[in-house]
Amino acid sequence: MVLLLISTNLEVLLINILMKNSIYLFSFICFLGASCLVSAQDSIKQLPIYDSTELNLMSSDTIPDYETKINKLKITGTIYENDGVTPAKDVILYVEQPDENGDFDLRETNDKRYVYHRSWVKTDANGRYTLYTFVPGGDRRFNQLQQVYPIIKEATKEAYVIETFLFDEDPLLTKTCRKRMAKKGDPTRILKLKSEDGIFVAERNITLKKDVVIAKS
Repeated sequence: MVLLLISTNLEVLLINILMKNSIYLFSFICFLGASCLVSAQDSIKQLPIYDSTELNLMSSDTIPDYETKINKLKITGTIYENDGVTPAKDVILYVEQPDENGDFDLRETNDKRYVYHRSWVKTDANGRYTLYTFVPGGDRRFNQLQQVYPIIKEATKEAYVIETFLFDEDPLLTKTCRKRMAKKGDPTRILKLKSEDGIFVAERNITLKKDVVIAKS
């Protein structure tokens, strides 16, 4: 019985390690080992954004377990066309994240494993979206930053991964990391949390990429 429990715990730990290191490639290593991550080369059709149809998607959605979390978080923003000015309507934004301890809660349905804490939204006519979630933890065992993992899907194009949402108060997001991000990355991905009506709120605007592959009919 003890050996079985140890084996199960080891399996969960290994899966979490793989999740945290296979979804994204390291773009650079920050001081104290913290890392800023970029998209991995996953097969497009295997991206979890395709786990749901867009028929019933709204511009606002709530991640599972939201009501039970202490550090509730509301993320709002506008998604723009690649000109950075025109609001982009009917764009699907998918996010997934670890729990408060930095571990991915993995579930399985119909022999398919997925991250439990995930959500889909579809921008409204003004390109706006709202996500109700919670502040994820960072796994200090592996110097993992606190992150939310987003994927974008435009109406006529294939889905693609964008840079993760980071958190301004994360102690592993060092000055060195911020400087490198300011030079070569997107510093707007760092969420600056404010407290309103008992929950944290943050804004994350997104500009769509150019030259995205057109989806096959």
